Amino acid sequence: MIDVGEKKITERYAEAQAFVKLNRDVIQRIEEKTIPKGDVMELARIAGILAAKKTSDLIPLCHNISIDHVAMDLQLKDNGVMIKSSVRASAKTGVEMEALVAASTAALAIYDMCKMFGQRIEITDVFLLKKSGGKSDFLR
Repeated sequence: MIDVGEKKITERYAEAQAFVKLNRDVIQRIEEKTIPKGDVMELARIAGILAAKKTSDLIPLCHNISIDHVAMDLQLKDNGVMIKSSVRASAKTGVEMEALVAASTAALAIYDMCKMFGQRIEITDVFLLKKSGGKSDFLR
């Protein structure tokens, strides 16, 4: 792991996104809440939050960070679900990985819940949108 012992605690923030491409039939089932496993959007939101909290358990050498807030925004589109995550913490290192893991895991949860209707589901466009705090900021 990188030694962050000498770094100052600052406000850290990151946003990430992922997109899950789905066919119209699956989107309609999500809208109507007729997916047998339950409310896809709510379960994916919770999966993303839980994943952000477990990032250091999933990504080798990633620091364990005490997260102040995780927000998940999931929106149904004509061709799938747009997922955006945001993570905030007061820490010595950034929360980019937490935001990326949250968005990715929410996408995987959607895949898992919808795969019974076909495997043509695609997870795309997983990337960091924004980060602030620390040495440098980033905005896509």
